[in-house]
Amino acid sequence: MTTYLLRRVLASLPVLFGILFATFALGRLIPGDPCRAILGEKATDVICDEFIHRHGLDKPIPTQFAIYVAEIAQGDFGQSIRFGQPVSKLLIERLPTTLELSVAALLVSIFVGIPLGILSAVKHNSWIDVLTMIWANVGVSMPVFWLGLMLAYIFSLLLKDTPFWLPPSGRLTSGIISTSFADVWGLTIPKQGPLADTVNFLSRLNILNALLTLNFTLLGDAIKHLILPALALGTIPMALIARMTRSAMLEVLGQDYIRTARAKGVRAWGVVMKHAFRNALLPLVTVIGLSLGTLLGGAVLTETIFGLSGVGRILYDAITARDYAIVQAFTLVIAFFFVILNLLVDVSYAYFDPRIRLE
Repeated sequence: MTTYLLRRVLASLPVLFGILFATFALGRLIPGDPCRAILGEKATDVICDEFIHRHGLDKPIPTQFAIYVAEIAQGDFGQSIRFGQPVSKLLIERLPTTLELSVAALLVSIFVGIPLGILSAVKHNSWIDVLTMIWANVGVSMPVFWLGLMLAYIFSLLLKDTPFWLPPSGRLTSGIISTSFADVWGLTIPKQGPLADTVNFLSRLNILNALLTLNFTLLGDAIKHLILPALALGTIPMALIARMTRSAMLEVLGQDYIRTARAKGVRAWGVVMKHAFRNALLPLVTVIGLSLGTLLGGAVLTETIFGLSGVGRILYDAITARDYAIVQAFTLVIAFFFVILNLLVDVSYAYFDPRIRLE
């Protein structure tokens, strides 16, 4: 198992370097001038020359790339041209929102999609199966921006005077403050450094911070604000997981050992969950792992609709402003999550199917 894991980790390193190079190169290929994108079209040539020199954009491209790689190796993502702040600070501020939203959307898709897929496979060709697959096809086809607007309209406007009302935007209700668990616990944390950054990052995960501080008012409000964006973002992976679960379960339920288990008198749901579902997990794990990576990279529309200040929104603004440091850093972080998730999926393969470890 250790050898298999080490081999997969080493195979991921060239992928990360390739992503690093591709992100840097594509950022430089974006049409437009970063000076005039930020300072405006009326900026003079003298001002733009000084702007480009100050940010090191007048150096040869290979030199810029070498400097960039050296800074990344030291954990320095550079300085944002537009915001004038370290990109690492912006990452700490924005990434928790996207991470919290993506995980919530994935949990919604898993806890709804898997049971529906299992039920559809068990009730194959019944009206339950037909309705589930119709819903899955509709779910895959619905654009996120349309679904988000419809959910906000229904639950925030039409149901505003009912117990089913849900907030249409933001992460917390005005007046509810998320106090860092370090302050609540009375921990002495340095103002700067990796430890301070880690604590600051974890504190911005509102649900985690609420659980650590036992602040159930904050917990309830944070969950309430996450429901609509998580439903909007999680509908497509929910439908994909339901279809994949149904397909994998139908294939497994037709195997000889399933018929043997039934002939031995094993209870119906024991056959389904203990024998069939366990052996249908491999393709399902792949879909779940890739879905989380896709959610991390595709939350820009959801964040825009529901007024969430996450990675997607700032990445869109950075691309339009030619803010290379933010585009490179945020894309690299999202790609890093993709690689880690793929690695975890590979490791889970070896866990669920011991034959893979022997290959």
